[in-house]
Amino acid sequence: MADTQTRTGRSASKRHLFGSSRKSVATIIAAFRGWRRTVARRRALADLTPDQLNDIGHPEADRPVLSIKAGLITNLMSMR
Repeated sequence: MADTQTRTGRSASKRHLFGSSRKSVATIIAAFRGWRRTVARRRALADLTPDQLNDIGHPEADRPVLSIKAGLITNLMSMR
């Protein structure tokens, strides 16, 4: 079969494609910078003590807490 596509003298808008790729690269760079800031902030907060976190008005990080009731060892020894 013969090729029946017609072509105009203009190609697809290269300016439009170049502008959108520039915008997408700028968006990617902005997202990467935001991610780096978030990671740095988390690391800095992780290194602070609970007193330092309280001083800056930041709630304490959720850390596992082991709470033992008074007399637990006595009860365990009596069950032995």
